[in-house]
Parts: sequence; C-alpha cells; structure tokens
Amino acid sequence: MPGLYHTVVFAIAATFAAHGVERLCSSSPNIQPPALITMGRLAEMQRKLLEQMMGPEAMGVANANLVWSDDKVCRNFLCGTCPHALFTNTKMDLGACPKSHTERLKTDFLTAKEQNPSDPIFNRFQMEYEANIFAFVDECDRRIRAAHRRLEKTPEENAKTTNLMREIAEIELAIQGGTEKIETLGEQGKVDESMREMAAIEALKSEKAEKERELQQLTDTSGASGHQKLRVCDVCGAYLSVLDSDRRLADHFGGKMHLGYHELRNMLSKFKEEREKRKMAPPSSLPSGAATPSGGASRTGEHRSSRGGDDYRDRDRDRGYDRQPSRYTDDRRRDRERSRSPRRRY
Repeated sequence: MPGLYHTVVFAIAATFAAHGVERLCSSSPNIQPPALITMGRLAEMQRKLLEQMMGPEAMGVANANLVWSDDKVCRNFLCGTCPHALFTNTKMDLGACPKSHTERLKTDFLTAKEQNPSDPIFNRFQMEYEANIFAFVDECDRRIRAAHRRLEKTPEENAKTTNLMREIAEIELAIQGGTEKIETLGEQGKVDESMREMAAIEALKSEKAEKERELQQLTDTSGASGHQKLRVCDVCGAYLSVLDSDRRLADHFGGKMHLGYHELRNMLSKFKEEREKRKMAPPSSLPSGAATPSGGASRTGEHRSSRGGDDYRDRDRDRGYDRQPSRYTDDRRRDRERSRSPRRRY
C-alpha cells in the first residue's frame, strides 16, 4: 500500500509538471532544452500510468463508449441509491465507489426501462440492487447484535432506553421551535397566540421532565457498570450515552449516518411490500404477438458489453461444446469415409 501511495503521488506531481512544461514550451517555442523535453515525456508516461490505475473517469476523461449495461457502471446507482454515496464523511464512509456514477447513463437506463419494462435485464438489475442493500443492512444488524452482547443487556431494555432518548431529543427540538415562534408572535403583537404557544411549551417541558425521570429510573436499575451508561441505536448501531446532552442526542438522530441507515431500512420495507403485491397479483398472460424467449434473449443481448459474441463462445467452451463433437459431426464424418471406400467406385 505505501508503494502504491507513493506511485500515485509521484504520478500526480508528474501530471502537474507535464502541464507546466506544456505551458512553458507554448509560451517560448524557441526554448526547448532536452531536459524539458525528457521531463515532459516522463510526465506524460506517469499520467498514463495514473489513468490506468485510477481509471479515466478519475482523471477527468469521460468514456463516451460506456453504456448503462456495462459492468463498469454502478447498478445500485442506476436502480436507486449507492451506499458509497450515502455515508460520505461518516464513520461508515466506504470511500469512492469503484464503478461509474454518471447521470447520463442513469437517464438512459430509466428511459430504456420505461420503453421496455418486461426486459429480463431490468428485473436482474433490481434483484441485484435489493440483494446489495439487504447485505449492507444485514451487516449493520450484525454489529448491533454484537454491541448488545457486549453491553450485556436485553434488546428490550436497550430498545426502551433508546426510544426514551429519542423522544427526549424530539421534545427538545419542539421546545426550541416553539420558543422561536413565541418571539416571532411577540414581535407581531399577537399576544393571545403567544400565550397559547407558551402553554404548549410548558406542557412539553413537563412531558420531557417525566421522560427524563423514567430514563433515570431505568438507568439506576441497570447497575453501576460503565457499560450500563451506554445504549445501542437500533437503526445505525452507534453507541449512545444516557449522559449525553439533548443537543447531542438530537444531532445523532438527525445525523447523516443515522438518516442513511434509516433510508436503507425504509427501502427494504418498500421492497418487501412490492414483493407481497406481486405475490397477490394474478398471473398475467402474454399478449398476442409477444416476443418468444428466443426473441427476448436476442434483445437482451443488445444490452451486453462490447465483447459481443465472445460471451457465448466462452460459455460454450466452458460447457465442453468445443471438446465434444456433436452427433451431426459424426454423421458427416461417416458419410465422407463411405464415399472414399473403394467398393463405392464400382
């Protein structure tokens, strides 16, 4: 890894050096020392090396031949949301997605899906997308279960504590919003509305105090261990402390990582509902003039990558079709041998 890091840094520096050499030579065409020419060639080689390692997209070179069905295109991005883009600058940052995220390709994908929704390739992409999201959320659930075991608390107790902390944070946000509203009403001279809003805020403060007492009682019965002061968020798996301030809890529940996992879990619920609807829907028969399976396969082949027929040849070779002669080939060979027999001449 250090070697790759130094190579990338050197290639970036060489790229900037190449641009500097080009500007210097273009501004002074009569000044072209051999050293500058050699350095320019070296920088160009390093720039090509960097492009091979990081891809043309990372170097700002758009691949015009790339289509949405290519393996280099992120299918999560095409079908919905890519987790790589959902958790940037968080503890769960996955880094940049190794595949292409191009809005043009996503538009082409949605257009093709709208024109021919029955094409099997779209169902395959959707199933792969759902499997990726499920695997990502399942990994989060595994961390949550491990965190619960470390805290030696039952999931019910942790869920109750987490819900209380979330409710307290939501009430705090409502109180802050009501206070700002009271100030606005006071400036506008609306005394009656301001008094009603103040009464609502007092009710929220009473509710918050009651929930804080309930949370304190739950904490006191948990024991004196330091781990008992921690709780696990059942959405994102982060540790929460009952000693955190209301502002900090509100920041967590409104944070990017928590909202990201909340969005992924909503996606899984939506996927489940759609599967249930498909199960309940009556089977639809093919309309007259519909494409046969062979025709559908030919259309699907249009979405293949630029390899074309190589996929089929590789598949046939793997299945042993090249090594095992067919019955048709054996019959042709016997006919040729019979025609060459001396007895057939008379």
